[in-house]
Amino acid sequence: MQVILLYASVVLIWGSTWAAIPYQLGDVPAELSVAYRFGIAALILYGYALLSRRQIRLPNDAYKFVFLQGTLLFCLNYFLMYYGTARVTSGLVAVLFSSIVLFNAIFERVFFKNKIDSRLLIAGVVGLSGIAMIFWPEVSALNFEDETMVGIVFVLLGTILASLGNMTAVVNTRRELPVVAVNAHAMAWAALLSFVIAVLLGRDLIFSLEKGYLFSLAYLAIFGSAIAFGFYLGLIRRIGAARAAYSSVLFPVVALAISTVIEGYQWTSIAAAGIILTLAGNWLILSSRHTE
Repeated sequence: MQVILLYASVVLIWGSTWAAIPYQLGDVPAELSVAYRFGIAALILYGYALLSRRQIRLPNDAYKFVFLQGTLLFCLNYFLMYYGTARVTSGLVAVLFSSIVLFNAIFERVFFKNKIDSRLLIAGVVGLSGIAMIFWPEVSALNFEDETMVGIVFVLLGTILASLGNMTAVVNTRRELPVVAVNAHAMAWAALLSFVIAVLLGRDLIFSLEKGYLFSLAYLAIFGSAIAFGFYLGLIRRIGAARAAYSSVLFPVVALAISTVIEGYQWTSIAAAGIILTLAGNWLILSSRHTE
């Protein structure tokens, strides 16, 4: 039951962040938006650790993987995803990012010698097919113009870096390091690194006071980062990185449900069939013998 609750929480929170992310793409450079997001999230986690008297100090030899997790999972992959989102449709981003399920399975095999479960592969194919059907109008309209291909490459590279970040998280969870401390230090490092990169790239050091930007930043920092990543690492600890990443297949489903209520999204028969496939894939994952 705990796995189901963690899984559902990750899906609902990160699925809803799709509505907030577009407000971060505008006058403020992507690198600075990432720095603000994870800087705020780190401060929240440090404050929570202080108030709850949780351990915040880690063994000295743990910091290299904690900082690597911050670099891959909370910094560079977000840059690439933001760059890609500016060039391709959100539906195509959803389809491409869902491939993290397969990348995680492959990298778990490469780095940790885990067997690639045939059930997981089947669920991955079913889920990716479902996402492609949900966003079929956007997928079928795909062309290979320069900007589109650049966007696809950015999203795929971002997905690969996110997957490698998941592998560093596996290392940290296997050492049974406290999740709050790991995420706080990793996010603080990611915020600092993002700011330094923004300076080196010559970005204008600005901040937006627009309501949309402020509200979306607060939501992404508090719920999408400080809370959701804690749940996600807890999920990795219990069911592994490949199965935890399968939650990404349901993110667009939640986003479309929100869009249906707020924007009047019109469902089609092929999109409905895609929903059925994604739910079937999630059933395969959550009914696995590895889920407890």
